[in-house]
Amino acid sequence: MALLDVKDLDVRFAVRGGDLQALRKISFSLDKGERLGLVGESGAGKSVAAFSILNLIAKPGYIAGGQILFEGQDLAAMSDKQLRKIRGNRIAMIFQDPMMTLNPVLTIGTQMVEALKAHRRISTRDARAIALKKLQMVQIPSPDKRLDQYPHELSGGMRQRVIIAIALLLDPEIIIADEPTTALDVTIQAEIMALLLELCEQENVALMLITHDLGVVSQVTQRMLVMYSGRIIEQGPTREIINDPQHPYTQGLINALPQMGEPGARLYQIPGSMPSLSRVPSGCPFNPRCPFATDQCRTSMPNYVHSGNVDVACYEVAKLIEQEQSLQEEDR
Repeated sequence: MALLDVKDLDVRFAVRGGDLQALRKISFSLDKGERLGLVGESGAGKSVAAFSILNLIAKPGYIAGGQILFEGQDLAAMSDKQLRKIRGNRIAMIFQDPMMTLNPVLTIGTQMVEALKAHRRISTRDARAIALKKLQMVQIPSPDKRLDQYPHELSGGMRQRVIIAIALLLDPEIIIADEPTTALDVTIQAEIMALLLELCEQENVALMLITHDLGVVSQVTQRMLVMYSGRIIEQGPTREIINDPQHPYTQGLINALPQMGEPGARLYQIPGSMPSLSRVPSGCPFNPRCPFATDQCRTSMPNYVHSGNVDVACYEVAKLIEQEQSLQEEDR
């Protein structure tokens, strides 16, 4: 049984004029110690999927259907009191901006001790010792000094290390990292991602990494989900998808990487933009931007087809697979 198993998750936002569907029956799983990447443009639904797991979606958002099974228990059906035992304890989350996560008027040590005391019966002295150990794990210089400092006294990279240390405080089984290096410069980003990967491998913690950076996903994750307009359109082993993307959208994302272009040439970009929730086209949501779109794509959403170890929701891929199978049968 998977550690986390999301089945047909449907998330909506109640607004005037009817509900807007942010996630459309998405399904995926996460095993213990596995590293999973969620990729896609802004507005694809990556962060909504992450927040849904811990039921952190603010109103008017709500989970309209589906299951979020953590060790067989449905998180979507739990009360706030039951969820408090899991949030930050067994499933931890690293948010995009550390200054939005850390309390500016409390010292780092106070915040870490409070987090431990919220979930464990523990003395302040023992909690402080654990906090110090976790700061050492994330390789913060002079960790004993940092415990008595305020967030504004630390650099962006150090604040992000503190957030990772807080996520590790209670030895969680899953860490959800929502674009954890967005506000950092490139060299610090690499250090933080290498640290996160090393800690997950050492502690056998499952990682769900939400990002739009395919370079990071290819280096850190074992499996990946490609999201578009609230749907998972391709999922499978990261290496297979990066080396041989099947869906036209995934192909476009990879072709848009700077290293894929010729020196001096204009960078490739996918024409158009992600549709808003109020204007999602019928059929495959990518059809207005897809060079292979047909009338079928514009009228109905394709089912998943298997291409190697990858699941793809695309009529064009389905046709290619059928043609290949026909040729193989003829050769026999």
